[in-house]
Amino acid sequence: MELNNVKETVADTAVLIVGAGPCGLALACDLARRGVPARLVEQGAGLFPGSRGKGVQPRTREVLDDLGVGDAVRTHGGPAPVGMAWQDGARTGEHRMFRVAPPTEAEPYGEPWMMPQWRTQEILLARLRELGGDVEFSTALTGLDQDADGVTARLSTGPVRAAYLVAADGGRSTVRRALGIAMTGETVDPAPMLVADVRVAEDALDRLNWHMMNTDAGFITLCPLPGTADFQLVAQFKEGAPDLSADGVRALVAARTHLRAEDVTEVRWASDFRPRAALADRFRAGRVLLAGDAAHVHSPAGGQGLNTSVQDAYNLGWKLGQVLLHGASASLVDSYEEERRPVAAGVLGLSTRIHRGEQERGAATQQLGLGYRGGPLSTGRAGVLEAGDRAPDGPAGDGRRLFEVFRGPHFTLLAVGTDAELPTGGGPMLRVHRTGAYEAYGKGLFLVRPDGYVGWAGEDATGLAEYLAPIGLDLNRG
Repeated sequence: MELNNVKETVADTAVLIVGAGPCGLALACDLARRGVPARLVEQGAGLFPGSRGKGVQPRTREVLDDLGVGDAVRTHGGPAPVGMAWQDGARTGEHRMFRVAPPTEAEPYGEPWMMPQWRTQEILLARLRELGGDVEFSTALTGLDQDADGVTARLSTGPVRAAYLVAADGGRSTVRRALGIAMTGETVDPAPMLVADVRVAEDALDRLNWHMMNTDAGFITLCPLPGTADFQLVAQFKEGAPDLSADGVRALVAARTHLRAEDVTEVRWASDFRPRAALADRFRAGRVLLAGDAAHVHSPAGGQGLNTSVQDAYNLGWKLGQVLLHGASASLVDSYEEERRPVAAGVLGLSTRIHRGEQERGAATQQLGLGYRGGPLSTGRAGVLEAGDRAPDGPAGDGRRLFEVFRGPHFTLLAVGTDAELPTGGGPMLRVHRTGAYEAYGKGLFLVRPDGYVGWAGEDATGLAEYLAPIGLDLNRG
């Protein structure tokens, strides 16, 4: 496929993605379904093996549905267990960890979905392979150079030339350090933490609850992971450093819970970290972009890190696709940092407040209210929505749901409760749909971006053509 805005000297790939975590995999899937040539490299020999980011928020579930893995997520995940507090080996009461709201027409998912990070990655990798892509494992980035036309990356397997490089290589990002981009932040909690995936004897602990124990040495929790035989163990250390050995984890469980060391039948993975909140000073340097943990590092308390990372990819994928394949202005890529950095900053603050007990997990953690009002790609207002808002789900008027109408790499011009004249051009990347009155939108025309946000809104099509031209859509094109 011919690439726009890319010189012939950029021959190896259009996009090089460094890091096959949830962010890198989601971006690779989005680019693959758009037909954008991309390579995804990962320095590890396989996917990350741990459960670390286990909460999939409602907005991310919508994203994963659009990427074609909604059924797999439903099959392999489950709702968050009800928390159970323990003291001196006795249960002392239940505690809801997350806000649970019934699904509505506009918001089909009302609660976080629990699924270990390794499973999320497996699902995304399977989808990427369905789309004709794959991960190049055991491939490390050792350096990079860039110019006005692209990036030359030095990999352990040889050099690669790409139009753009996306760093999705985690909080210790090699790419970010090579660029000299600083992270500004703070230590959220001076006490180190241990996280591990363990298996527990069936008669020792039930899998119906998220078990929580507070001790003088620090808290410990054991959360059953749906679709697996594992529990995720998280423990705080007020003094000393975590022992990550299997015997060390077993001794920790015996010291802080009513379980015996031998009740922990297997320690499958263990890691330690110090809760920190940090934000990259920039998300872009020339033709290199930072995404996911390479751009922002969260406390795990709010269940926001993985979700914000996947949504970085979802924001960036369509913009790269429009620039590389559909003639959009190269400046469209600038909007990635302009839109996502403020969102990341807000989410970091939320995660930190939750960690410190200053705010409860509630509607904000579901990420359904996040958007881009006032952003560089948000123009107009109609009905009850302003450009930049998330486009709600609902009946499409033809037996389908609106999310089914939106699903895919295209834009959707949605006419709700109006007889306003609709354009007939725009090419294959613009689809038009008309439906009856619906209170979640009100009356008007709404251009829904490929990532599910309203980009433009109006009572009629005045100004739409001018909005579409810089993003690669021409209403004069059939």
